[in-house]
Amino acid sequence: MNTLYIKPSGPLRGTVSVGGSKNAALPILAATLLCRGQVILEGVPCIRDVSRALAILTYMGASVTRLDRACYAIDTRAATACPIPDVLTSGMRASVYFLGASLGRFGEGRIGRIGGCDFGTRPIDQHIKAFAALGAETVAEDGGVSVSARTLRGAQVTFDTVSVGATVNAILTAVLAEGITHLSVTACEPHVEDLINFLCRAGADIRREKNGDICIRGGAALQGCRYEITSDMIEAGTYLILGAATGGAVRVRGVAPETLTPLTQVLSCMGAELDVGEGEITVFATEPLYSYALTTGPYPAFPTDLQPQMGALFSTVQGKSRLTETVWHGRFRYTEELQKMGADIHVYDNIAEITGGRLHGSSVNATDLRAGAALLIAAASAEGESRITGAELIARGYEDLVEKLGALGADVGVID
Repeated sequence: MNTLYIKPSGPLRGTVSVGGSKNAALPILAATLLCRGQVILEGVPCIRDVSRALAILTYMGASVTRLDRACYAIDTRAATACPIPDVLTSGMRASVYFLGASLGRFGEGRIGRIGGCDFGTRPIDQHIKAFAALGAETVAEDGGVSVSARTLRGAQVTFDTVSVGATVNAILTAVLAEGITHLSVTACEPHVEDLINFLCRAGADIRREKNGDICIRGGAALQGCRYEITSDMIEAGTYLILGAATGGAVRVRGVAPETLTPLTQVLSCMGAELDVGEGEITVFATEPLYSYALTTGPYPAFPTDLQPQMGALFSTVQGKSRLTETVWHGRFRYTEELQKMGADIHVYDNIAEITGGRLHGSSVNATDLRAGAALLIAAASAEGESRITGAELIARGYEDLVEKLGALGADVGVID
């Protein structure tokens, strides 16, 4: 899928079901390295990043069997700590999780160049801080990263800033280490909780404290287990924003509504009607929406992974809206593409001011995964046909994208 075309279809209506969470599946797949028996994972999303993670496991010697479309049997007992080459790691940011998992299992690990979406510098200094506290040495060379430790021991780790990736890698490293690890200033996103839940199902002793800290009693052997990955709140949120931007009525099923409270509160303040049920949310936007000002931040604040999609929505709403990005300051590259569609956007450092109006179809390029989702929303709301190149980036995080859009009434197709 290299290029998508989208023609005007009016308000989108219908029901869409979301798959398993990309952001939960990737660390959990890495975590299977820590288990001594077969793991059965359900709700595994059929997306490109998952295919890459499975390829890494296979390269390391794991047995990976697809039982059905969203279910895999994974046995890592024969896996080894072999260096993972660039060709397998450079396509996704989550390849860094195999560093912590390999360190935790084998006492060493090496991965090639870390990939992922390009929206600014994304250092791993907080990951390295956790590795060092637990007794490991990190060496960066030839674009890759190596870690090694004679013995891993529990420690106090206080992160300098909230980081999902560093929190995940610290957990993966500490769960088999000797003694107690205490993590402070940690990420609380639902996908981090899902990783913790999976590891506890496998036999780990991990507790989230009331103040948000994480306490890990390491050393217990982890066994095989069966686990269902949580639903993808970012995929769900994207379809809700799509419904709002097109003035439609979209029901999203298979979602945990409480994880999307930051979004549903914003949509409600903008004038959309929300019907929240058990495992589903419906957005109705038959009346014009209001402008709004929002700020992203670590969970439970508004998620950065939905910020570009909101930028597209704000471009269709009368009045001046404001986006303040506090997580990834380089995440406004997509605004240049929206400007090609007629969006009135001015970016100042980590703030984007958007004066809404009518968008027109254009040829635009997806610069990263969520930027591509934003362009889809804008194109579905625009007058005239749009073409989105770089659509393979969108496939990293949205399964059955064309089919799901079509089920909502969108006129969308693929140009290879």
